[in-house]
Amino acid sequence: MEERESETSNKKKNKPWAFWSWAFASVIFRLILAYFPRNLNFSARPEVSTPLTSFRRLAEGYWLKQSSMSPYAGSMYHGSPLLLSILGPLTVRRDGNEGLPNQLICSLVFVIADFVTAMLIRSTGLNLQMAYNQSLKSLGLVRLLENSELILSGDIAALVYLWNPFTIISCVGLSTSPIENLVIMLSLYGACTRRVPLAAFGWVLATHLSLYPAILIVPVILLLGYGPDAPPRKLLLQKFRESCSCDCSSQDKEQTSLHKELANQSVQPMLFSWKPVVFFTLWACMWAFYVLVLCAISVKQYGGLREMFKRTYGFILTVEDLAPNIGVLWYFFAEVFDFFRNFFLIVFHVNILFMLLPLAIRLNHRPCFLAFVYIAIASMLKSYPSVGDLALYMGLLGLFINELAGKISIQLYADMQLSFFLFCGYVGVSLLSPVMHNLWIWRGTGNANFYFATAMAYACLQIILVVESVGAMLNHDRKLRKLSATAA
Repeated sequence: MEERESETSNKKKNKPWAFWSWAFASVIFRLILAYFPRNLNFSARPEVSTPLTSFRRLAEGYWLKQSSMSPYAGSMYHGSPLLLSILGPLTVRRDGNEGLPNQLICSLVFVIADFVTAMLIRSTGLNLQMAYNQSLKSLGLVRLLENSELILSGDIAALVYLWNPFTIISCVGLSTSPIENLVIMLSLYGACTRRVPLAAFGWVLATHLSLYPAILIVPVILLLGYGPDAPPRKLLLQKFRESCSCDCSSQDKEQTSLHKELANQSVQPMLFSWKPVVFFTLWACMWAFYVLVLCAISVKQYGGLREMFKRTYGFILTVEDLAPNIGVLWYFFAEVFDFFRNFFLIVFHVNILFMLLPLAIRLNHRPCFLAFVYIAIASMLKSYPSVGDLALYMGLLGLFINELAGKISIQLYADMQLSFFLFCGYVGVSLLSPVMHNLWIWRGTGNANFYFATAMAYACLQIILVVESVGAMLNHDRKLRKLSATAA
């Protein structure tokens, strides 16, 4: 027994060093690839750079601004004026060196953004695991924790994000997706730890940069009100009622004290706290006002906020640019008649909103998992998706490896039956997409249907992933309900 305890203690000591070694190795790997941007040419790939995340378009917008013209003149730049002011100076080429040092500095900024995002995912995973362990103790399922070998889900999720090929490609390809992923994780981390100003700041900035993160206000409010993910509150309420009944019927003082402690532990997750939600609303209004003031100052000479809204949010909602990307809207609106264009614009955008309420009602006890589902759905139906969106929700999916992979107990195995199929599908799409694009655009031996087929396969894989993960999580909750009933 002593030898086993010493072995487990040594493993726990070695795990942090293993994590940090892999994390810094991913940073070094990114820096090595950053020296060969022209040979790799990731920034020219439509899967990586979109009209909203392209660094080349940002450089064009900054050049127009330096030439005393509107950065939104023409049809090149459609991003935030604040992002243009921060990253724009890094796009200026120096004389005699073709801008190589500045390009390395830009790559370094995106590498730092990826690393900070991974650390936020790791911290969020630690908070989720602590909260989940406490909820299992309150249900009287302490034996599951003692007899299981739990994996640090935060470490796994952070490494999945850092070593995901799509994350690396987005970083090396000078896409602004790492910046968007960073502010989204700032919001989720702030809400999970109940740092209200940080949560409001991240949510406002994420909405300002790409609009679609506005739907994350639902999981953010649930995180602030209920706390991190936990088993269904009906189980906690049922356990509380059983403890109260035992408290009234038992005569032993020690048993009654234990039941009272159990009741106190189970009451806490059931109450919705409105105070942090009100503070979040106030902070969000303040940050939004501050961002709008800065944007108004930045675009004062170029049409004001009205022009900015038209060129950014209007560009997103109307799908003006029909250049090929990894999504499906470009092909659909290239084929649809103009008479029906507005109708289908409403259908596609409202389709995202229709899914919010049912998912929020069913997964209100798991706000972080709900955020993963929302991000995956938005990446399917957004106007200009990129592989950077996939990198973020894949990292968030790693936070729930203990629930979905049955690491807590074999009895709680959730059984994602199509995981191997999904892995092979993502690998196949990532290999076929550049091939089909090359056959269509450069060689001329194919047509748009070749590339659109890979986009359709990519969308179907995302749908299967969302359905499988939600079904597995709900199955996990059902098995948890059965175990708590047998334990009682």
